[in-house]
Amino acid sequence: MTTVLETEDLRREFGALLAVDDVSVQIDDEEITSIIGPNGAGKTTFYNMLSGTLKPTSGEVRIRPRADADAERTDGGLVTVTGMEPHDINQLGLSRAYQINNVFDGLTVLENVRIARISRGDRKFDLRSVAADDDALNEEARRILELTNLQDAAHTKCAELSHGDVRKVEIALALGTDPSVVLLDEPTAGMNATETRRMVDLIEDLDEQTDTTFVLTEHDMEVVLGISDRILVLNNGELIASGSPDEVMADETVREAYLGKGENE
Repeated sequence: MTTVLETEDLRREFGALLAVDDVSVQIDDEEITSIIGPNGAGKTTFYNMLSGTLKPTSGEVRIRPRADADAERTDGGLVTVTGMEPHDINQLGLSRAYQINNVFDGLTVLENVRIARISRGDRKFDLRSVAADDDALNEEARRILELTNLQDAAHTKCAELSHGDVRKVEIALALGTDPSVVLLDEPTAGMNATETRRMVDLIEDLDEQTDTTFVLTEHDMEVVLGISDRILVLNNGELIASGSPDEVMADETVREAYLGKGENE
């Protein structure tokens, strides 16, 4: 296995509040990793530091960049992205699919994915690029639609999609920059049982069919236990457990952390 994302003593303070307490993790390319924890555990803060939307107080974040990325790599082939802007981290190879709607509702699914491909960095962005008959761009976008089972909705405006399909578009946009790592933020939130099952199947299929590594936060423990190869558990900003689903669920510290608390953050 190859490490694609790692943190070293990652820390974030908000005044006297210690939200993330010197967390060090390594995430490997052959595993779907879930990050869980009770309310206030620090999951969102941790995710925000990984993606660059929040600067750490101290510590390091490193990612394995896209093969064609022009960046200074460590001996392990990783790139230090600590303190970089989200756009720059995205260009190097880390994408994030947010829980909130982050698509252009007035554009079609295909147009949304075209924009993601343009933003990859090898095309100049302008409105004509979205609408133009660019065969290469269209082919790339349609490949992503097929991966995410959205080909039948290519010419549908996102405002007309179901909640489940909008979340699939979010993942398609995240894949549009050819990332090495995708962070999924509560991918099944607000879904019914059928939509949840389809989303889990999609993530598992993408994990098998692409070279992208998926990391997710998720409140539904049934989903977490079913999809994860590895689970990281945060509590009060600390990493209290890391291992397989069976190992984590048998951990007394984890059971104590969840006792009388919910999984949502």
